[in-house]
Amino acid sequence: MPSSIHPRSYDSIAPRKLAFLGLGVMGYPMAGHLARAGHAVTVYNRTAAKAQAWCEEFADAPSKPRHAATPGEAVAGASLVFCCVGNDDDLRSVTLGEQGAFAGMAPGAVFVDHTTASAEVARELHAQARAQGLQFVDAPVSGGQAGAQNGQLTVMCGGDPAAFDAALPVVMAYARACTLLGPAGSGQLAKMVNQICIAGILQGLAEAIAFGQNAELDMQQVLDVISKGAAQSWQLENRGKTMVEGKFDFGFAVDWMRKDLGLVLQEARRNGSRLPLTALVDQFYGDVQKMGGNRWDTSSLIQRLR
Repeated sequence: MPSSIHPRSYDSIAPRKLAFLGLGVMGYPMAGHLARAGHAVTVYNRTAAKAQAWCEEFADAPSKPRHAATPGEAVAGASLVFCCVGNDDDLRSVTLGEQGAFAGMAPGAVFVDHTTASAEVARELHAQARAQGLQFVDAPVSGGQAGAQNGQLTVMCGGDPAAFDAALPVVMAYARACTLLGPAGSGQLAKMVNQICIAGILQGLAEAIAFGQNAELDMQQVLDVISKGAAQSWQLENRGKTMVEGKFDFGFAVDWMRKDLGLVLQEARRNGSRLPLTALVDQFYGDVQKMGGNRWDTSSLIQRLR
């Protein structure tokens, strides 16, 4: 079976005892990079078979990986705990309660949450962690499945500087950039900014490609040309040509984007921001879902224009 992570070099830091909760599309390769970097990693996943498969795939890592039956068991003795689950409720389910991570973590241990969640839950869990003598960093990521596999994610963090400093060298096993942006919740707010930008850029790119195709231009050639000018963007260079070809299997699903944009619009109502384009693109993603494109990636916006 081929590895779910692509080879990369790892900075040499002292091996740590770590836990990783949540082995989805992103968490599975992220945890793999930690194991390959030499850390002793214990994983937990709601579907135990996935955790077992992960341990088998990374059995040749420098420190033998393990899996645990509950979050509380997984985090025992770990100085750093990483998490990447689906939403606010999933995050609460793995952190709180008698079998949750917070109950099993040692005093002073750091919980690093890579879930894309609300700023509200980040602040809530930061306060709960502090009350229990723990540290919490909200640290959502950008870069998609390919970024996780390649170890090239961008990590946006909120929390206390000491907790961030403790996590930073370990996080760099799967990141190309990791930045503290402010107090608890700041990472989640920065991820919302990121998703607003992506939504607008992809809608513009979809309209541009549809227009060019209707004008009978060679859009592969056009994209080559405009990628060298002011229209250049990551989305154009990485998704433009596949949009022309009608390929939409690149990992970050429409369902997930709608979840993220729901968080954005909820926060906008709270802070008084007006986001007319974002709200419109969210509706367009709803159209894609009605077309059966729930698992297509976010560049599938162009399908509703064809």
